[in-house]
Amino acid sequence: QLQLVESGGGLVQAGGSLRLSCAASGRASSRSAMGWFRQAPGKDSEFVATISSIDGTRYAESVKGRFTISRDGAKNTLYLQMNSLKPEDTAVYYCAARGSVGFYASDSRNDYAYWGQGTQVTVSS
Repeated sequence: QLQLVESGGGLVQAGGSLRLSCAASGRASSRSAMGWFRQAPGKDSEFVATISSIDGTRYAESVKGRFTISRDGAKNTLYLQMNSLKPEDTAVYYCAARGSVGFYASDSRNDYAYWGQGTQVTVSS
């Protein structure tokens, strides 16, 4: 089992920055691919970014060049640095992990076995 806890969300003005963190605990492979997804009110869940020690990082087109995903293996923590935030980035952001059999990056939420509880990000115009 793997537990994921997000933090770092909040209210920020357009053009500002936030860094989300996701602390992982429990039994998990350090090679497990991880990702960030988000869901805005009234909209479907949306892929944001994914990272894998095997095949690197991948981003949604809407955040490419503004967001950066990274991980600190020693701290078992996943990060999402969000710069140049826009009102359309407003959503609940979820951290996810593929688990011990998922080592490749994926933009499909169906490939992720473990999920955090989410953290709210609100960008004001």
